[in-house]
Amino acid sequence: MLINTKTTIKGLALYALTFGALTANAQTAPASNLYEQSSEVAGTIIRYGQDMNAIRDFYSPYNVNEHGEDQYKQDVLNSPEQRKRLIEVDNDYLKQLEQTDFNALSIYGKVDYILLKKRINFDLKDLKKEEGLYSQAAKYISFADEIYALEQKRRRGTFVDGEKVAGDLNKILKELKADTTAYHKLPSVDMPVAKVTKAALLGLKGRLKDFFGFYNKYDPSFTWWVPEPYKAVDNALERYSELAISKGKLNTSQKSDSSGIKGVPIGREELISQLQAEMIPYTPEELIKLANKEFAWCDKEMLKASQEMGFGNDWKKALEKVKNSYVPVGHQPELIVKLYNDALSFIKERDLITIPPLAEETWGMVMMSPQRQLVNPFFTGGKEISISYPTNTMQYDDRLMSMRGNNPYFSRGTVQHELIPGHNLQYFMNSRYKAYRQDFGTPFAIEGWALYWELLLYDKGFAKTPEERVGMLFWRMHRCARIIFSLNYHLGNWTPQQCIDFLVDRVGHERANAEGEVRRSFEGGYSPLYQVAYLLGGLQLTELRKELVDSGKMTFKQFHDAAIKENLIPVEMLRATLTNQALTKDFTTSWKFYDFGSK
Repeated sequence: MLINTKTTIKGLALYALTFGALTANAQTAPASNLYEQSSEVAGTIIRYGQDMNAIRDFYSPYNVNEHGEDQYKQDVLNSPEQRKRLIEVDNDYLKQLEQTDFNALSIYGKVDYILLKKRINFDLKDLKKEEGLYSQAAKYISFADEIYALEQKRRRGTFVDGEKVAGDLNKILKELKADTTAYHKLPSVDMPVAKVTKAALLGLKGRLKDFFGFYNKYDPSFTWWVPEPYKAVDNALERYSELAISKGKLNTSQKSDSSGIKGVPIGREELISQLQAEMIPYTPEELIKLANKEFAWCDKEMLKASQEMGFGNDWKKALEKVKNSYVPVGHQPELIVKLYNDALSFIKERDLITIPPLAEETWGMVMMSPQRQLVNPFFTGGKEISISYPTNTMQYDDRLMSMRGNNPYFSRGTVQHELIPGHNLQYFMNSRYKAYRQDFGTPFAIEGWALYWELLLYDKGFAKTPEERVGMLFWRMHRCARIIFSLNYHLGNWTPQQCIDFLVDRVGHERANAEGEVRRSFEGGYSPLYQVAYLLGGLQLTELRKELVDSGKMTFKQFHDAAIKENLIPVEMLRATLTNQALTKDFTTSWKFYDFGSK
């Protein structure tokens, strides 16, 4: 590589001047400005993340990039050696945290300490669970250690004898075939063990491929002896991995129904464990009670709007009129832009939050595929908004349901949820403030923040007409329903079909959209609490706003600017930060944010 010496020296001089100026400014900057980006524990969090990534990277096989210098690693199941090292690093960091003078930390440092400790303990729990499942799967893959041993040699380029490797692979193949035959005779295997068995087999296949690719064609003896036995083992691993999952038996308490949707109810004990982990100090039954209470408020508001529209107490007729307000095909994107501008103007006029001009300039837009619309019947957002609307490949009834479900009044309440100041602004700000907290994200903050703006805008009068109120109330009822149907499902009380019927009858969903929503909840890869997180996170932020803004301690803009700069941490930790709460190193969730006696 040739270096332009003059350019390099000039660049280094400019860097030194710039760094010196930044350092001088940092020395005189108020502490609060420094805490926008960091804390006393931030460096430990960054090192922890990088150390764990280094272990995952080093002990994973390469997926060699044949066309460029940058190399990639395969995402495979941890090897026993890799898992052991991850557990050791986790425990090393727990020891480091124990040696920290917690009481000497700022509130920002204390929050980071608690979040990092929580994150490490979660990781240890996951690794121990994986270790337990792997120990059960190990009897089905007796040859695994021999492949891991070959991978260890490849890692530092140890010279290998091609003839011996061929012999080793021939031995592995015999063991593999014997294990495959024995596994085939089993009536069934618990699905979690079957999944880990398949993942281990595919991991071994990837590791062996990396081993083979390193030596083949570069070592003449290896190239003469190894390709054929390698090919035989590779094919056998692939066939075995397919067999492994086919034997999986799903031990589920889900009641059978006609929906065709297959999920796994996790039960009350696990729900409570996950709620505690998400810093939600309520039982599932209390949360269902909360959701029903919020639903009752929505019912009253919906009846008022229905009566204003001339439909009396038949709110479903009012909803039907709103659904039929859909725009013609081809015009949905321009509707989204109009609704976005309406919401943004409303927010700016009331000076509710600082919106960086670049954030306004750079949000994107795509159209959602028919395949995604099967599980996402409504538009979604993040760096860009993904618009759900019919395509020419969809059946007539499905097209109509999509158009009716994405009508202007429904969409009016949620465009800002996906864009600004919702998910798009989150992505923008989270990459610029305390970005090291990215692994502490929780749906109660991610979805809670976006949902909070729906609640706030409704309270501020953003819905001016009864039709606009119906549209926003539909979504609020939907969030209540998510808590009720998802918790009842995981408690083993409801089937997926009951969940679908509940969305249709109680919220007014189009049936295809209700089916997509339930399928997304139980088959879409979401955590059991993800759908619960929307309204609960929004209510947490609403209560915190009352505590700080309604009391006169902060303005709306101060509160919102401060909240979004703390990144996507649990709302209880945001509250601790903004109120400078007294914390202990063994902090556990305790904030009861909902008043069951109000409304």
